[in-house]
Amino acid sequence: MKRVAVIILNWNGAGLLRRYLPTVLEGTDAAIADVIVADNGSTDESLQVLKEEFPQVRVLKFDKNYGFSEGYNLAIKQTMYPYTVLLNSDVRTPRGWLNPLLDHMERYPDVGAVMPKMLHDRDDGKQMFEYAGAAGGYIDCHGYPYCRGRIFEFLEEDKGQYDNGPKTVFWGSGACLMVRSQVYQDLGGLDKDFFAHMEEIDLCWRIRLAGYELMMVPSSHVYHLGGGSLPQGNPRKTYLNFRNNLLLLHKNLPAGEGKKLLLVRRLMDTLAFGMALAKFHFGDAWAIIRAHRDFRKMRKNYTSQPSVNLLKTLPEERVNIITAHYLRGVKRFSQLKIQSTQ
Repeated sequence: MKRVAVIILNWNGAGLLRRYLPTVLEGTDAAIADVIVADNGSTDESLQVLKEEFPQVRVLKFDKNYGFSEGYNLAIKQTMYPYTVLLNSDVRTPRGWLNPLLDHMERYPDVGAVMPKMLHDRDDGKQMFEYAGAAGGYIDCHGYPYCRGRIFEFLEEDKGQYDNGPKTVFWGSGACLMVRSQVYQDLGGLDKDFFAHMEEIDLCWRIRLAGYELMMVPSSHVYHLGGGSLPQGNPRKTYLNFRNNLLLLHKNLPAGEGKKLLLVRRLMDTLAFGMALAKFHFGDAWAIIRAHRDFRKMRKNYTSQPSVNLLKTLPEERVNIITAHYLRGVKRFSQLKIQSTQ
């Protein structure tokens, strides 16, 4: 068996498969990895495209759309290579992208997951970081995710500013994330109740709680189109992001500290609701209400919280990203004045 399974989860993405799968096949070292497509019950021509245009690719066929989380759980359970790369169907991979990731995982057994630099796949060729992950993700003191290279909607150009060796991060993007398959299985995989969005942050949090490190390896990079499933500004995405962020904090923080933080978040999300109304984004406003309503129902499913608060372990987690961005005008990670750690 080869060391790595590069698994692309597909749902009604025939066009994306035609556009991006050839780059994955060309850019991936076939001596170390197999490229596998797990089809989440597509009803378009995806399966026909795979059969006729990519017969060399192994296909896992599921009977329905299980969502991002459960789809990958099923796929990894059926494959169980030593390492698995979760790769979005809208990611372009340059030649040799996988080797630095595998080399780092093989060299450091205490590392549970790694990610490459995530750049935006653009027609103009400009090297901009991509929204989902950029140069590695963190969570601020109030539980809001942010990235090196991306603060809210502001994206930096990649000029090598984050190339100073492998970097410890809190979370890596699920658009391209290499994990130790056995660790993934032992931790229960992605939380299927999240369905989609922030489920990889939850997984990374649990990997860190289990004592493993997460790293961004800048010698590897990929290009992510982004928004291939749900674009920014879609009320469904707003709902999932708000609901899953609350679930993320509830299940991964010590009970007492989690309650305090969630109280603060209720107030801050109320402000977000007001901003959505002020901008006449009524779909987003209603999505925030539904997110909190459903969180109150779903939190009962999580009755065991950890004893350690990982939001206090890295200097990047002491940042108040809301204050920094909206009151101080911070748009770039370097403006946060965080001392670099390795």
